[in-house]
Amino acid sequence: MSDTEKRRLLKVRKKLNQSRPKFNAFESWRFVKIKPRWRKPRGIDNKMRTNEKGWPRVANIGWGGPAAVRGLHPTGKEEVLISNVNELKSVDKETQVARVSRTVGGKKRAQILEAAEKLGVKILNTRAKPKPSDFEKLEEEEK
Repeated sequence: MSDTEKRRLLKVRKKLNQSRPKFNAFESWRFVKIKPRWRKPRGIDNKMRTNEKGWPRVANIGWGGPAAVRGLHPTGKEEVLISNVNELKSVDKETQVARVSRTVGGKKRAQILEAAEKLGVKILNTRAKPKPSDFEKLEEEEK
């Protein structure tokens, strides 16, 4: 697929996402015990299952986006979850972007961010935790 075609499909996906409803479980807006995640309605008298007028829409295959760009980051690159520096080395900086796992601590995160800068790999969630320079400043203040 060409780069222009990929960009076009990403724009189409963005436009579809704006008009796509939030699919919630039946009566999750009414009961606290029902989480607002999607669950298929299965009851025999369920109004959502029978697509009654006035009830929320049901998720089905027609609401999907373009298959060619499904699962890609809005930049058009594939996301890769990273939890250490060795995994960062296997990232292709032309077609992939990295996201640091949420379970990684501050010290290892700083090492990953430093290595990513040297390798030229884009990290998506850098602002979530302190950068290496900030981490060093904190260590100096403790001394």
